[in-house]
Amino acid sequence: MLKTKSLLLAAAISTLSLLGAASAAEAGQASYLVDAHSGQVLEASNENELNYPASLTKMMTLYLAFEALHDGRLKWDQKLNMSENAESKEPFKFAIGAGRKVTTREAVEGIVVLSANDAAVAIAEQLGGSEESFGKIMTAKAHQLGMSKTVFKNPSGLPDPEQVTTAHDMATLGVALMRDFPEEFKLFSLRGMKFRGMKLRGHNNLMYRYAGADGIKTGYTDASGYNLVTSASKNGRRVVGVVMGEKTAQIRDDKMANLLDTYLAPVASTTTVSTGAPKQSWAN
Repeated sequence: MLKTKSLLLAAAISTLSLLGAASAAEAGQASYLVDAHSGQVLEASNENELNYPASLTKMMTLYLAFEALHDGRLKWDQKLNMSENAESKEPFKFAIGAGRKVTTREAVEGIVVLSANDAAVAIAEQLGGSEESFGKIMTAKAHQLGMSKTVFKNPSGLPDPEQVTTAHDMATLGVALMRDFPEEFKLFSLRGMKFRGMKLRGHNNLMYRYAGADGIKTGYTDASGYNLVTSASKNGRRVVGVVMGEKTAQIRDDKMANLLDTYLAPVASTTTVSTGAPKQSWAN
């Protein structure tokens, strides 16, 4: 409890210092590529400019879920309630109905594969009591990890004008997930999942077209543009890349593939598979 109160206090202080900057965020192109082992910055463009994270936000939701699993506040087979609030989060969700339950494992896999908003809220309400309280815990953890410009307001990434981050900060989170939870991090390579008799396919299309890519998360809202954080490795070298604010999923994925080619080539290569996606107005 004391730890949680400390996180909430730190979040409140940090959030107040960032609110003025947060209102100025808009979809802008940014990119960043870092060697995950050495920390060497390989490419950087507008990496410290504020942008909206969209569903990249769920990376922090999962970080806190993994932390709770490690310290016993969550268990993989624990049942999480789908509240009316969780059920209302369109459009990507399990949609099982308010009052029904999912296990923590189903929620985690649903976030990784489907970007399930209801699953993210179920975890947030279990760990923080409400989205608002969990957002403060998320922000405090972000600052603790060195994500100094990030403010989180909800666990899903659905639009909020005060929820902002940078390409640099999202790379920092990607590396932290890999470093702090190496076993759980393997879940980001899931390309699909089975949920109550249904086979569900993920929409991180870069993993289907790029040899060596194994996650992490896509994101899109009208305000954010198309975002992507990717981890990839070849012959002992692992990198984490971020692309934000692109106009289409195709452009976003191609830009990431080009970044990876530059530092993982010649052993990693791309194929000509379309990654276009229909225009949407929500986080994914």
